[in-house]
Amino acid sequence: MHITKQLAIFLENRPGTLARVCDALAEAGINIYAISTSDTVDHTVIRMVVSDYRKALHVFEERGTLVVEDDVLLVEGPNQPGSLARIAHALADAGVNIEYAYCATAPNQKKGLLVLRVNDAQKALKALNLLSASRPRRKGTAAA
Repeated sequence: MHITKQLAIFLENRPGTLARVCDALAEAGINIYAISTSDTVDHTVIRMVVSDYRKALHVFEERGTLVVEDDVLLVEGPNQPGSLARIAHALADAGVNIEYAYCATAPNQKKGLLVLRVNDAQKALKALNLLSASRPRRKGTAAA
């Protein structure tokens, strides 16, 4: 788990918008690790974590696209019931507020990827590192 940059892109809410964003990133050789979209009446916000956020910023700024960067936590964890609950409790106990989160995991995968926007990324990272260190391990397995 680590702190990384997320880009929030503000665009018109019209057919083809996401396709154009993905095309621009693909042409620049930038991989999308995580993505979330949300809509309002007249625009959409596309939040994403990418392989090279500086290069992506340049791609969007060249096109005159409004883009904002934020710190987020990228957390890889076990794909099992209760994993997100443990993370949410650890953050709550540390006084860290989760402003929003998004994740996805294929059902057959052992691990998933969670993106968290929190009010204090350093405090959250410390709390989650403590959680990871205290996680009970099965005999013969290494710590995650």
